[in-house]
Amino acid sequence: MPSKEISTYFKATENRQTRDDLKRAIELVGDRKIAIDCGCGSGSDIAFLRAKQFQVHAFDIESEAIERCKRRFGSDKNVWLSQSTFDAFTYPSASLIVADSSLCFCPENKFDEVWHKITRSLLPGGIFVGSFVGSEDTMAGPNYNKEAYWPDVLVVSESEIINLFRGYRIESYTEHKSLGVGPDGEHQSWHRYAVIAQKI
Repeated sequence: MPSKEISTYFKATENRQTRDDLKRAIELVGDRKIAIDCGCGSGSDIAFLRAKQFQVHAFDIESEAIERCKRRFGSDKNVWLSQSTFDAFTYPSASLIVADSSLCFCPENKFDEVWHKITRSLLPGGIFVGSFVGSEDTMAGPNYNKEAYWPDVLVVSESEIINLFRGYRIESYTEHKSLGVGPDGEHQSWHRYAVIAQKI
């Protein structure tokens, strides 16, 4: 059963505004509009992708996320939902992979395997759009509540990200640092690396 904090997060982000990186990424996708939403949460990105005529394969580890998405998209034959982990999900061929604020929850000992699956599933010329957690993020520090949220937090460095995207052409790479209040109302420090990249 998800914690109160996770439920609050899903409710707060259900209709969040689409990030500019995703808007830009879909402009780079060719005629085959097949997307994978990794860690789909409440489905805000699914809704945007469907409005842009994408077929969407989406997964999340949390049952509440999938139940929320089933209520929103259960009658849509162009949305396929799975409750799954990053490493257990069967990645179909796709022209777009979205992993926004989600890959950080992939266990570190599974990440190489998962990244290989992601890269293999992307069609030639396909687009990856997503973000990674840096060392100055609240989630990377000692005050992050792993019991209330998710226990695994993958923190990466800039050099590790650059290494990941060998075999890609990086269309956009931005390091974000900011302070604010998270969906749970708590003060938070964000340190994220946002990437849009095209598979060569």
